[in-house]
Amino acid sequence: MKKMISRRQFLAAAGVAAAASVLTACGGGSSASTASSGAAAGSAAASSDTVKVGVLGPLTGQVSVYGKAVVNGATLYLKQVNEKGGVNGKQLEIITMDEQGDETQAVTCFTKMVDQGITALVGDVTTAPTLAVAAESAEYNMPMVTASATAEAVTYDAETDTVNANVFRATFTDPFQGIKMADYAYDKLGYTKAAVIFEKGADYNEGLAENFVKEFEAKGGTVVDDESYASGDVDFKTQLTTIMGKGPEVVFCPNYYEDVSKILKQARDIGMTCPFLGGDGWDGLEGYATADQLKDAYFCANYAKGSNPDFESAYKAEYGEEYPNGFAPLGYDAAMTVVYGIQAAEDAGLEAGTDEYKQAVIDAIASGTIEGITGTFTFNEHHDPVKQTAILCFEEDKPVLKEMF
Repeated sequence: MKKMISRRQFLAAAGVAAAASVLTACGGGSSASTASSGAAAGSAAASSDTVKVGVLGPLTGQVSVYGKAVVNGATLYLKQVNEKGGVNGKQLEIITMDEQGDETQAVTCFTKMVDQGITALVGDVTTAPTLAVAAESAEYNMPMVTASATAEAVTYDAETDTVNANVFRATFTDPFQGIKMADYAYDKLGYTKAAVIFEKGADYNEGLAENFVKEFEAKGGTVVDDESYASGDVDFKTQLTTIMGKGPEVVFCPNYYEDVSKILKQARDIGMTCPFLGGDGWDGLEGYATADQLKDAYFCANYAKGSNPDFESAYKAEYGEEYPNGFAPLGYDAAMTVVYGIQAAEDAGLEAGTDEYKQAVIDAIASGTIEGITGTFTFNEHHDPVKQTAILCFEEDKPVLKEMF
């Protein structure tokens, strides 16, 4: 049986309607009062007819394309719950904060949310801030569902075989993605010689790369080259030239879309014609790469455009634009997961914000089945979702669903 870690143990191991929403940039040090209660921002008191839910993500900064999508998706679902009468008649009071893509800011935002009386958290978005918030959240046994942080350590410490008891995720993990794309390359596409190029020192990129290599070789394939680059690099021609000289049939490129677009362009510029594969960091690549650069390219994702017209229509109606990437559906499902737990705590007649209430939310999520828009899923012993993966390819420069795998 896996060990469960929570509250101080984890720290020691780690070292109403939409009008009620509060948006705060943590770095600015300012807060607003909620429209529903008029309470001061620092007050932890919640009215008897509301339940406070935090929504945390980078709304500004380099990764805001992901943060805005997650926060919008989560907020959309929470608003829909309120419009239908809330949870047992209680409105969900949404407290939203911008952590600017920074680990320290993320923890500051979280502690401010705790001071304001949240009883559960949707967030964070990218891996490093999420790890920092997960460590802090354990002190409070705060139910926490990240939409998109994929590092295994967010929910599970493999070295100590310990599950982080209060933390769940709606997305699949880095190891899962790397293994899945290796299986797809070898079993479905028939490639036996692969190369890898990834950003060194980044948990997401290294996690996918490492697991792709292990799985591809375990299946009988050969990884002919394994190249890395540093954060901030913009010239990849040296690595790509080395890769091309090794003659791979396919290149696995588990990086975020801005780097991917540069890598694809430079690869084609030097005459590389082999296909590229990627993980969910490719979501957002549309408009950054041409059809020629994306020929025969595939990546795995949690959601494929067109899978849920109701969600997509509601998103456009709420925000005046198409949903931007697959992080928005994940935000929606993360919020759905939090509300699933809140419903159980409310049904038990517990008082929001108490230790008993938060534990009831956690227990319900751990044993529940979520009928989300990225698929119906349960949670395994590591608090990761058990669900299928969407494999996307490109028609011209637009990602489309190839198949579920």
